[in-house]
Amino acid sequence: MKAGKWLIGTLCMLFAVWAQAQTEVRLAVHDSFALPKNVLAGFEQQNQVKLTLIKVGSGNEMLNKLILTRGKPIADAVYGLDNSNISKAQQYQLFATTQPTSRAVNVDLPQALAIDYGYITINYDKAWFQKHKKPLPRSLEDLASPAYKDLLVMPSPATSTVGLGFLLANIGGLGEQATWQWWAKMRQNGVKVTKGWSEAYYTDFTLNGGSRPLVVSYASSPVAEVYYGKGKYTTPPTGDLRFKGAVFRQIEGAAVLNHASQPALAAKLVQYLQSNQVQSAIPTSMWVYPAVKGVSLPPVYAHISIPTKVVQPTMADMAAKQQSWVKQWVKVVQR
Repeated sequence: MKAGKWLIGTLCMLFAVWAQAQTEVRLAVHDSFALPKNVLAGFEQQNQVKLTLIKVGSGNEMLNKLILTRGKPIADAVYGLDNSNISKAQQYQLFATTQPTSRAVNVDLPQALAIDYGYITINYDKAWFQKHKKPLPRSLEDLASPAYKDLLVMPSPATSTVGLGFLLANIGGLGEQATWQWWAKMRQNGVKVTKGWSEAYYTDFTLNGGSRPLVVSYASSPVAEVYYGKGKYTTPPTGDLRFKGAVFRQIEGAAVLNHASQPALAAKLVQYLQSNQVQSAIPTSMWVYPAVKGVSLPPVYAHISIPTKVVQPTMADMAAKQQSWVKQWVKVVQR
């Protein structure tokens, strides 16, 4: 009996020592990162390591943190920098010179492996528009007319990557000067601005009990409603508006960071994010499209299609002018 207790105690101590001795690899991610635990555990088991996720706010907040700590980075790899800010990451030499080889992808990013992509646009509450017998707006100019006063809510481009993507779509579709003119009209037309996407979608959107039947969100949000409805919906209760200047294609990637303490494991981790395990989980965990070619979408995605007409600024322009664009938006809309 005593020998059995001694053996159990010894095994527990050995396990504790082994756990402490495990090599740690750190991945910086934005707050929307939501891969299932069992998918992340797959990487740990394959490589006998401990994976630590470091959540650093929104995509732009994460970028700023990585810039400030670039001499001694807070992580070994990063996921979630996108085509709106990755050029700035390159300017500050955040990425290791050598990156792992990418699989064949539908979209790509410079000096990083593409992991997923999605489309930011305006969602509408179908039941609200049917109940009020109101036609949907057909353009940004329509949306700024008195007929749609006090109907739109959106997250701020200054604090949200969703809001920023929408602003970039406006600039791509309308041009800079026309964008500021349009936003001046929207301010007069009662647009509501929130800090983040969650407040806009889950508090102010009429589908969730709010007063605004139009919300800046993702083109894939309607299928998420069907998926989480657990039989409540046979078709999406929401739709999306895809007119010119209202659609932004966001491409997110992963890369090994310069001065990573575990560069070899970081490279394996970045490659793992392009594995079939991760890519297959992305559509129903983060509600965007997998970047790797040939990955099947779950049946619920049959309810929507990928937007085909997207006009947005170049990555070089987004890197060079993004800060001034956001400042101008704040000046026009919030001051």
